Amino acid sequence: MPKTSKTKFWLDIITKIANLFFKNLNAKKRKKTRNQHVVPHDKGWAVRGEGNEKYTATYKYQDDAIRRAKDIAQNNKSDLIIHRKNGTIRDRISYD
Repeated sequence: MPKTSKTKFWLDIITKIANLFFKNLNAKKRKKTRNQHVVPHDKGWAVRGEGNEKYTATYKYQDDAIRRAKDIAQNNKSDLIIHRKNGTIRDRISYD
C-alpha cells in the first residue's frame, strides 16, 4: 500500500472513532426531562417519570393517574403525556 493510502486509511479510522466519541459525549449532555407519563399497568394505570424504570404510583382509574401526573408535571414545569391502553400517545400537555 502506498504511503498516501496508508495515511488516508488511518485518518479515516481516527475520524470515525472521534465522531463516535463526540456523538456519545453530546448525548450525555442532553438535558434530563421531568416529563410525566400516564401508562397502562396490570392494576389499571400508572404514573412514571420519563426515563425511570420504576412507577411513581399506580391507580385503578386513568383519571386518578392523570390528576397525580398533572400535579407533578406542573411542579416540574414539564409535560404530561397520556397514553392509551395500547400504549400509543393519546394527549400531551405542556406546563412549562
